[in-house]
This record gives sequence, structure tokens and C-alpha cells, in this order.
Amino acid sequence: MSPQGPEQRPQSVQQGAATRAALIAGAIDTLREAGFAGASARQIARKAGCNQALIFYHFGSVPDLLVAALEEVSSRRMAAYQDLLEHTGTMAGLVDAARAIFIEDLEAGHVTVLVEMISGAHSVPGLGERVQACLDPWREFAETAMRDVLSTAPIQVSAAPAAHAVVAGILGLELLAHLDGDQAGALALFDQARAVGDLLDRLRPLAALLGTGGK
Repeated sequence: MSPQGPEQRPQSVQQGAATRAALIAGAIDTLREAGFAGASARQIARKAGCNQALIFYHFGSVPDLLVAALEEVSSRRMAAYQDLLEHTGTMAGLVDAARAIFIEDLEAGHVTVLVEMISGAHSVPGLGERVQACLDPWREFAETAMRDVLSTAPIQVSAAPAAHAVVAGILGLELLAHLDGDQAGALALFDQARAVGDLLDRLRPLAALLGTGGK
């Protein structure tokens, strides 16, 4: 074995990881700017500053790279919002967290990536299931966050369907705001939801008292 072998291997691994990261970043930028239809190997490679053959070497295909880009966006969102939701102990706080997620997703362009991948799923067999798989952890995450809040709520609501409704609602609001460029309607809805949440939070002590038979 050449004396340079052990040194070259870590360097090669680092270069490969850097190339993968650059291609994923290029795919994210391309989806934001050119959409799914414009996310060609040539365009992504140009954004990444790489030879387009490296897309197929590292990912196998352009759709596989685009899924990796969506997974990266989802991972970033999860890391950024996990602490926010885990420290939410009230209905009003949960609405505030959802509002913050909504605004951040639009400003960062996260929703654009998801919208383009959903649109592309109609033309690429099997892509829809993989996009759905990226959304599943968010429903599970929302269910966990809501279960703690709903356990002491003055009304009985199952966490699983409530979490599904919340994720679907936020996604729907993001899609509409993305299409018409107007956040005002969605933000007004969050404000109304917060008022309801605040009312339910205020009813918690009374509900707890009634639940113990007034003792």
C-alpha cells in the first residue's frame, strides 16, 4: 500500500461529502428559482459549480437528488422548530409556534421547494410516495407536541387527527400565500386562532376543577 493511501482516503471522503452538499444546495436553489420543470442536471450542476456527471455518480438520478434536497430542507426545518414546539405548553403558545413556522417557511423559501416537488410528483412515478415520506415526520412531531397540550385542554380532542389538521392547515396556508404573495389573510387567521387558544387556556383551571367533581 502506498504511504499516501491512508491520507488520501479521508480527503477523498471529505471531497465526496462536499460535492454532495454542493449538489443538494444547487438543487434547492434551482427548485426555488426555476421550479421542478427547470431542475435539469445541467442547471443544478451549474448552480453547484460541479460537473453534471457527478449528480449521477453521487445520487443516481436527478429525481433522487431532488428528493435529497427536500429531505435536507425538511431536516433543517425540524432542527430549527423542534425546540420551539417542545417548549410550547399552551394552546395559545402552540398557535404562536405555528405562526412563526408559517412566516419562516415563506421567507426562507422552504414552501417553494415543497410545492415544486409536489407538482413534479404527478409526472415522475413513485415520487409522490417519497415526498409524502418527507411529510410524515412532521405529522408525528406535531402529534407529540399537541398531545402534551391537549392532555390538559378543557375539551377532549384526539392528538392524531388534530396534528393532521394542523400540518395540513399550515401547508395549505403556505401554498395559498405562496401563490398569491399575500400573508395577511393567513396571519389574520392565526390571530383569531390565538384568541380561541387563549380562551381555552383560561378555561383549563375550571375544566380541571369540574373534572375532579369540584373537590
